[in-house]
Amino acid sequence: MDDADTARWLDEDEQRAWLALVSTVVRLPAALDAQLRRDAGISHFEYQVMAGLSTAPGRTQRMGELARCSDGSLSRLSHTVRRLEERGWVRRTADPADGRRTLATLTDDGWAKVVAIAPGHVAEVRRLVVDPLTAAQLAQLREIGCRINDAIGPDPSLPSVP
Repeated sequence: MDDADTARWLDEDEQRAWLALVSTVVRLPAALDAQLRRDAGISHFEYQVMAGLSTAPGRTQRMGELARCSDGSLSRLSHTVRRLEERGWVRRTADPADGRRTLATLTDDGWAKVVAIAPGHVAEVRRLVVDPLTAAQLAQLREIGCRINDAIGPDPSLPSVP
């Protein structure tokens, strides 16, 4: 008996739901990225990093935690933060509490960029995700996202946060 004999194949409804999710997972990030590149000259991931820092205490966060919050690897985050540093929007410093760790801080210019970008970005999020759904569907979407993320589990490429 091989795997094909024991596989739990998707029925028609399951396959339609799966294909709808796959399409969304591919198309939504591309649409958000296109809006941010067109309107602000940055990628969606760069915006996620800056927005994450904008809500952190003192607009500062350890790189490991920032990677986790922005759903990116430390390597990707490091390259992105370097580009943001070159633009004067972020700076990195050693963590005074633990010199082995690095802090990223959103600068005043970075804060101004986030403030300028946020209205257009939230309008696009509303247009693509929030406004087409009812309140009940939004609650379902939140629950569905949480359940799928729980099933996936933590990203093993990210360090654990003490």
